[in-house]
Amino acid sequence: MLDLSSLSGLDTAAAVDLEILTGPAPRSTGPSFLVRVADTAAALATYHGLRRETFVAEQGLFAGHDRDDLDDDPRTVVLIATGDDGTVLGGVRLAPVGGGRDIGWWAGSRLVVDRRARNGHGIGKALVRAACAYAETHGVLRFDATVQSRNEPMFIRLGWDRIAEVTVASQPHVLMRWPIDRIDGLARSTKALLAETLAPLDATPAALGGTGFRGDDGAPVPGSDLVAACDAIVPSMVQRDPEWAGWCAALVNLNDLAAMGAEPVGLLDAVGAPNQSILTRVMRGLGRASAMWGVPVLGGHTQVGVPAALSVTALGRTTDPVPSGGGCAGDALRLTADLSGHWRPGYAGTQWDSTSQRSSDDLISLGSFVRRARPAAAKDVSMAGIAGTAGMLAEASGTGAVLDMAAIPKPETATMGDWLTCFPGFGMLTADRPDRANMTTPAPAASAVCGELTTEPGVGLRWPDGVITRAVHSTVTGLGPA
Repeated sequence: MLDLSSLSGLDTAAAVDLEILTGPAPRSTGPSFLVRVADTAAALATYHGLRRETFVAEQGLFAGHDRDDLDDDPRTVVLIATGDDGTVLGGVRLAPVGGGRDIGWWAGSRLVVDRRARNGHGIGKALVRAACAYAETHGVLRFDATVQSRNEPMFIRLGWDRIAEVTVASQPHVLMRWPIDRIDGLARSTKALLAETLAPLDATPAALGGTGFRGDDGAPVPGSDLVAACDAIVPSMVQRDPEWAGWCAALVNLNDLAAMGAEPVGLLDAVGAPNQSILTRVMRGLGRASAMWGVPVLGGHTQVGVPAALSVTALGRTTDPVPSGGGCAGDALRLTADLSGHWRPGYAGTQWDSTSQRSSDDLISLGSFVRRARPAAAKDVSMAGIAGTAGMLAEASGTGAVLDMAAIPKPETATMGDWLTCFPGFGMLTADRPDRANMTTPAPAASAVCGELTTEPGVGLRWPDGVITRAVHSTVTGLGPA
């Protein structure tokens, strides 16, 4: 227990002001509130009432009411700020743009705060921040808002970009855009360090794939028709999901061979596990993959009693490998992907499982797609995602890339943001001359021309209104043209 009489300079006979020890007690500066999704008819009705009170009665922007088609769109989300007693103090709505499928372009609108809860309480700012967070966590890649000109400074302070002046209801407004760097951030975190860290290996002509195949998915073995590919699995995945890790160790390597048009002939594995149980499950997954693709595990290294680790090397044959750097500016960019399946449990939004339920014939057909089509350039979609992989193919080709968002094949249950940044199971990006773009597609997959190679480095996303936003601002790996 604290003996106040022992504190020098305190007169315990008088009232003690403990603020000299703890600082002043926090004082409320306004109503406390919580921002949440409006999930009841009553909350929505109150929000609509605040809109009518503000935009119709107070500001005169609309006559009679301010409702529009978005209010009846089931995809529209309304976020509200509620006080301690549940009173709705303000709200904002956000929804996909356009009436078609959701391609990752949303807009926020009808931001309103009860006039009795304004005056610097921060409710409007909190609603805008919450809308941005909601959009990003739900796979949105372009988020716009048309705001009244007097509110532009607040949006600028919150980090929004000013795009253009517009007029709404005969009043000056400003089109703003929230910067979303999900794709560029993924590319930087997974691939940007490659050039610097691999520099010590770049001392011989055949290093890193050699001329024409520098940084490719697989490496042509000099003096032979062999192509070798090697990938490791993240140790935490080996530990938590050993059978899936074993399956994926084969999958990612066979995809690498497939992207170069090589026919697989064998696998080599190196596996470490802390116990026999994990080791057995890894081998079960790898063995099942070996049987399904008809590619034998030729040998490798096995160790138990060590931290979890797994890597596989795949060997394939082709006399004429397809490079990822064979494209030219103006070439059509095509995505061929298996859209069936679902998110792997535990990896929602990052790993799409389209392969584990496929037949052996389906898997072999998918793997032969590039070999049969012979495009100018090909690259399998890696952990950099579809957009990041497009950037790597473009970088190897000495070009940039633009993706048409409305043309990208996508599973119905995946958001565009997740789909463009996930590992899709089987996904191939190919580039070829426009007159060769309509190539045969393997039966289990969907395929579409969804962009082109350009002269501007990086990757742009082209939206139905013609606007191009930058997804990758520069090269992905720094390795340069192949």
